[in-house]
Amino acid sequence: MCGITGFIQWRGDLTQHSQLLVKMTETMANRGPDASGTWISGPIAFGHRRLSVIDPENGAQPMIARHEDQVYALVYNGELYNAAELKNELKLRGHEFRTQCDTEVLLHAYIEWGPECAGKLNGIFAFAVWDGLREQVFFARDRLGVKPLFFSKADDTLIFGSEPKALLQHPKVRPVVGPEGLAEIFIVGPARTPGHGVYKDISELRPGHAMIYSREGLRSYAYWTLESSPHTDSPEETAAKVRELLKDTLERQLVSDVPVCSLLSGGLDSSALSALAVDYYKRTGQGQMDTYSVDYVDNDKYFKSHSFQPGADGPWIKRMVDELGTRHHYIQFDTDELVEALDNALFTRDLPGMTDVDSSLYLFCREIKKGATVAISGEAADEIFGGYPWFHREEMLSSGTFPWAVAPKMRAGLLSPEIREWIRPLEYLGDRYSDAVAETPKLEGETGKQAQMRVMSYLNITRFMPTLLDRKDRMSMGVGLEVRVPYCDHRLVQYVWNIPWEIKTVGGREKGILRKALEGILPDDVLYRKKSPYPKTHNPGYLNAVRQKALSILDDPSSPILPLINSAKIREIAASPESSSNLPWFGQLMSGPQLFAYLAQVDLWLRIYNISIE
Repeated sequence: MCGITGFIQWRGDLTQHSQLLVKMTETMANRGPDASGTWISGPIAFGHRRLSVIDPENGAQPMIARHEDQVYALVYNGELYNAAELKNELKLRGHEFRTQCDTEVLLHAYIEWGPECAGKLNGIFAFAVWDGLREQVFFARDRLGVKPLFFSKADDTLIFGSEPKALLQHPKVRPVVGPEGLAEIFIVGPARTPGHGVYKDISELRPGHAMIYSREGLRSYAYWTLESSPHTDSPEETAAKVRELLKDTLERQLVSDVPVCSLLSGGLDSSALSALAVDYYKRTGQGQMDTYSVDYVDNDKYFKSHSFQPGADGPWIKRMVDELGTRHHYIQFDTDELVEALDNALFTRDLPGMTDVDSSLYLFCREIKKGATVAISGEAADEIFGGYPWFHREEMLSSGTFPWAVAPKMRAGLLSPEIREWIRPLEYLGDRYSDAVAETPKLEGETGKQAQMRVMSYLNITRFMPTLLDRKDRMSMGVGLEVRVPYCDHRLVQYVWNIPWEIKTVGGREKGILRKALEGILPDDVLYRKKSPYPKTHNPGYLNAVRQKALSILDDPSSPILPLINSAKIREIAASPESSSNLPWFGQLMSGPQLFAYLAQVDLWLRIYNISIE
């Protein structure tokens, strides 16, 4: 995993901009702590920061190759899980290799197949290739958007990078936010609409898309989309196929030349991956597996069961550690650490985010990095298999908006009247929801419940899942840790996409088909445990700290957020014990405390990034 950046400018001499390229590249030192490289040739300036995972001795980037008197150059962030198969195929076609790294495989794949190479890749990736033959730069991003890629087009210059901070170093990219960006922050956030970079000058290459920049201009297109088709497998055949795909996917993702561990919450998704990984380690003689879990000081004292979080994870983690015999690391954080890390989480993401859900993950990854370079995570299973409560509650299914943000009027009421009038938040949200529903690949003849659940699945895979993948990428790469997400394998996602809802919920349980697929792999009590999300702190000290942080901002007349918000309404929420604790703000985990923390992040973002509102 790495950080990539650069710019393409068809006129002028880019060698005079070498220091600018270095400056852009160094903003992502955390993403790639092991090495740095830049390359300028003609109209192309590429920069790269490297985190070494495969063949640490080789694979330096930007990687350059000559083929039939033409120059090709690659900067790449990601991991290919079918590199061995591609390498064998390319060797048969006459290509020669000097390293064991997948970077070289990707470069030769482009030389052989050109832009068609994207469709042949199994992995998580974002990359740019200078093609001397066609005189163009080709960009591609993985199918589910695990790895990020942002870009900005200004006159005849295209600027790109793994994170907005790299682009914001370029003088042609300004930290400006317009009405759409404010709507993304205040009514969609901390989610983002695919393709929107929030900053007025910055766009995002959408998952499953490629982009070509030549002297004729910029063109982007989808090289992969979900396809709807009839599912003819029986529940038994379906479970066997899911099991086979998950096992193959995980084993591909355990390949590494550096230490690998697994995140283990004691829930279905992470326990399944940990069990499969332990089995693979035993079969291949790789010794004991390391696992990690996160919790908060005194959480057992303050935890209260509710419908979104029915039970604490602690006893289940111990249950799985005892079952698997892993070398487990219990990581705990206190309230002060969570509050203090909110600022780091903002700088790492370049945008206000999931507040303490971000900052706790940042701290967690920082601890893991002390003992491992690669971690396996159960992220995305709920979106793909339908695990969230909103898949199963009629009032959320038929809410007419994104089900993780079912209080849009309340959220709009947090804005000042002038900003509400300017950005029209409810209208904006309605348009984004309608766009997402209209995009859903329909299946001819499908009606009723199955059609409804296909739309809900599409919303989750394309609108909610990217929010969590963004979080996972930024917080982990912010400390130089690579996190792999096996449930995002596109073969698995495509297969599960067409499983009828009655089979997905076989046995009358959420994620029933995944549970059925894992029979014999997990103990029954873990297999049929009720879902519990990523743990958050329940300590009232956190609420008090972030509420005071928000009130201090409201009391400071120089706070840049004040013209944007309804201060009286926020003070009213802060004064209400019920609203402060249980406000339905975003998703399963984010309520009153997270609202206060989010407002504090927005204010700091406006200050530190010197944001202009235009």
